[in-house]
Amino acid sequence: MPPTRLSVPFCDAFSKANALDGPRQSFYAVGVRALAVMVATVGGVGYAPVASGTVGSLVALPLLPPLAALRGYAPWAYAVLLVALVGIAIWAADRAEDVLGAEDHPHIVIDEVAGLVVAGIVLPGTWLAAAVAFVLFRLFDVVKPFPARQIDASVEGGLGVVGDDLVAGLYAGLVTRVLLAVV
Repeated sequence: MPPTRLSVPFCDAFSKANALDGPRQSFYAVGVRALAVMVATVGGVGYAPVASGTVGSLVALPLLPPLAALRGYAPWAYAVLLVALVGIAIWAADRAEDVLGAEDHPHIVIDEVAGLVVAGIVLPGTWLAAAVAFVLFRLFDVVKPFPARQIDASVEGGLGVVGDDLVAGLYAGLVTRVLLAVV
């Protein structure tokens, strides 16, 4: 008996995840895969027709000043939130690669969100700092300074997808902090 296909209107990317492979395949597994793609694409933002990484980064941009305020008020809460975001990003990117059928698929943009939030670790809570960090993050994400390029080339799965962006975010945050101190 051929596999049964479920109808999921969100996008065609779920078709691979929706094939029921037999009695052991559950609706739960299909739902988890759909959730992973939804998180990895940041609710579909990753399906932007051009510059999906930039669009994904724009989602994180307005979060930076409030997160800086949280960091100042409750550093432990900020740390927990950051660790949870990075963990969820790695999980979602890993699962979404399987569903979308490609390594570091351009629709996966949760890594950009996590990377820019990492930049916020050292930023003051100003819109200027957020804007400068955004531009530098996009630059470092493209250039991939050491060790981002090595992580991107040699680490597989969700950690590889997210890892280079975490490095780019750290560089962006540090350089932004230096620029703001000098200027």
